[in-house]
Amino acid sequence: MNLLGNVALVSGGARGIGAAAALLLAKRGAKVVVNYAEQEEAAQAVVRQIQGDGGQAIAIRADVRDPEQVNRMIAQTEGAFGVVDIMVNNANMAFVMKPFLQMEWGEFSQKLNDEMKAAFTLTQAVSPAMIDRKYGRMIYISSSASDLPTPYFAAHGSAKAALNSFVKYIAQELGPYGITANIVSPGLVQTDASRYTPEVIKQQIASATPLQRVAVPDDISGAIAFLASEESRFLTGTCTNVNGGFLMN
Repeated sequence: MNLLGNVALVSGGARGIGAAAALLLAKRGAKVVVNYAEQEEAAQAVVRQIQGDGGQAIAIRADVRDPEQVNRMIAQTEGAFGVVDIMVNNANMAFVMKPFLQMEWGEFSQKLNDEMKAAFTLTQAVSPAMIDRKYGRMIYISSSASDLPTPYFAAHGSAKAALNSFVKYIAQELGPYGITANIVSPGLVQTDASRYTPEVIKQQIASATPLQRVAVPDDISGAIAFLASEESRFLTGTCTNVNGGFLMN
């Protein structure tokens, strides 16, 4: 699973799953772009850790929903490291948590629009260079809420289900160019994004999970690194559930 010479772009790479993925991809030899929207210090801390371990990384600010900002980020990436070989679509999009019957359409559609626009924009931006070289790894972070209805998560789960379908179309269309597109779908992960989840809920999930605990970001990054590697070359359009067995296919 040597990624030496590859360039990896991790959206939302400053914290949580994104930071863990950036660190592991760098450890495997990739040059890593840590994308962030607001958490500059956290992103720079990830870069410093990678550099301290002998790797190469830079942090670039860009809202991945904005095509202009994304195109600038791609240009900066190519100027620093070369074209993107590995794209990890991970940036977290906030969503309203409330019962469906109390939700307004604008609240529901905001998550759908943000989730899909980020994936759409980033995928379009990295695709041309991958097509030219007949090589690319696209990895999208979903959620078990897309398959397992969770109280107050209607917007989030529906948006991730749309993402799952989108990735299959990308896999089909870009496969002839040597590009793979796959999903990593975690269950609950101990990150800043899940800090509002009540402790009692975390304990219930842990007790219902065969591996008897809630995930941490490093549990997810290994699956991402595998899908970024040559060992995954004949996998595309797949969804890997990384949830300790909480949800089984």
